[in-house]
Amino acid sequence: MSDEFEPRIIAFCCQYCSYSAADMAGSMRLQYPTNVEIVLIPCTGRFDVILALKAFESGADGVYVAGCLEGNCHFVDGNIRAKKRVAYLANELKKIGIEPERIAMYNLSASMGPRFAEIVTEFTDNIKALGPSPVKKKLAA
Repeated sequence: MSDEFEPRIIAFCCQYCSYSAADMAGSMRLQYPTNVEIVLIPCTGRFDVILALKAFESGADGVYVAGCLEGNCHFVDGNIRAKKRVAYLANELKKIGIEPERIAMYNLSASMGPRFAEIVTEFTDNIKALGPSPVKKKLAA
């Protein structure tokens, strides 16, 4: 794929842990790709498949959900429900011919700023390798 392709990535981050990890990464001045747009959600349990589908429809090349560490969700099992929804969506994307790697789930604690930066870098590299979203191509046609 061309080096010119810069993917648009949407990250749905819970306000308690992953958003705090993103804030910590920024406070630590860690370097990571700037093409990730963070959407703050109260809990990953509030993440719904329709949010990711709307993100893809609006031009996202990849979407990930980032929440609290498993077993430490501030709303008990919100991140477990989100994990199931992400797995469901990955399976549905595969059925319609879209790479399931375009959706992912990560778990972080608020103190994991360096890990947040690693996730952004890893996910961006994965999406770059896949190329532009097939949804974009269909919408442009």
